[in-house]
Amino acid sequence: MAVEPRPEARPKDSRPKLIEGAETIMPGKRVQIDDETWTALQMLARDSMKDFQDLAEEAFADLLKKHHRPVTLKDALRQSVRAIPANDQGSRKKRR
Repeated sequence: MAVEPRPEARPKDSRPKLIEGAETIMPGKRVQIDDETWTALQMLARDSMKDFQDLAEEAFADLLKKHHRPVTLKDALRQSVRAIPANDQGSRKKRR
């Protein structure tokens, strides 16, 4: 069972999230964003009816996909499967 910090110890706008299938609270990270980018992100969030957390999750998932990194455990397992099984001859030429 996860132990959650007292409500007064967390900032008011933070939302602790549970990692899917786990009982631990996901750690929060701080990033610095310039004012122009922050304003653009706020406008995008408002227009798409999402919050900053949703935009960040979408952006990081896209970044991982761009660099061919698995986003979920299912993706990691799918990538780990070999393209050619060990006993398959593959593209070798047949002997006559």
